[in-house]
Amino acid sequence: MKDTFFEFALIGSTASGKSKIAHELALKHDLVILSLDSLCLYKEINIASAKPSKKELSEVRYFGIDLISIEQSFNVWLFFKEYERARSYARTHNKALLIAGGSSFYLRALMQGLSEHIKEVPCELSNKELYELVKSIDKKARIEKNDTYRLKKWYSIYKSKAEIPSEFLQKTLKEAPIRQLEIFLLDLDKEELLKNIALRTKKMLENGLLQEARELFLRYDENLKPLKSIGLKECKSFLDNEISKEQLESLINIHTAQLAKRQRTFNKKFTSTRLDKNAFESLDEYVEKRLKRKAF
Repeated sequence: MKDTFFEFALIGSTASGKSKIAHELALKHDLVILSLDSLCLYKEINIASAKPSKKELSEVRYFGIDLISIEQSFNVWLFFKEYERARSYARTHNKALLIAGGSSFYLRALMQGLSEHIKEVPCELSNKELYELVKSIDKKARIEKNDTYRLKKWYSIYKSKAEIPSEFLQKTLKEAPIRQLEIFLLDLDKEELLKNIALRTKKMLENGLLQEARELFLRYDENLKPLKSIGLKECKSFLDNEISKEQLESLINIHTAQLAKRQRTFNKKFTSTRLDKNAFESLDEYVEKRLKRKAF
């Protein structure tokens, strides 16, 4: 039997259409998909996460979907384990692995390696205060002033270890599981992306986003991190009569566009092949060539 395993990635801003392209590509070429979406991890969040439908999940083998409850904590180490599961499955079943989604922080971690996991230490400092603390103590740290995740991680290391955080991270860094990877970046122009965002928000509301949010806030603590995600936090404001229905839709669009801008900036850190709205054709050709190469 010929070995047809290889892996590649498709990243891009939220609402750029990468999930649809990835699914269609997987259907045509019998690929395995590892989702790079931080909300699709949660079993209870379906509409707000734009999770693949039950039909789509039955058509393609997905990993990174419905892993944990929103009451459970998730960290990058767990994602590393899910990547190993996906890779092992793809190899065993002689299929290619497509890593696709918007949370490309996980992909960067897979390619750079990860340091020892540190339990989060509660922090009441603002991002500005944390950033000033980092600058005064850790000259080698490279953290942006608005990078909440890394600032809090730095603080947890600072409080729990008797070492300078950047030195601790370097010392405990584990080898990256991915050394080389072909990465494709779906990069739509701003106007087209904003149009996609508006259409997706409208569709989510039509499909029952408010009802999903209402049930989640009735069952779970509203302070849980997943319930503060875009789509759900705006629904909470509406359900609390703080904003109107029109403001609800507008705020989801605005916050999603802001997220897309941050993702676009982060994705510049990757060496990638840029794709536009003809992305499926380009990727289809790429996969065809790789599979033919594997056949010899």
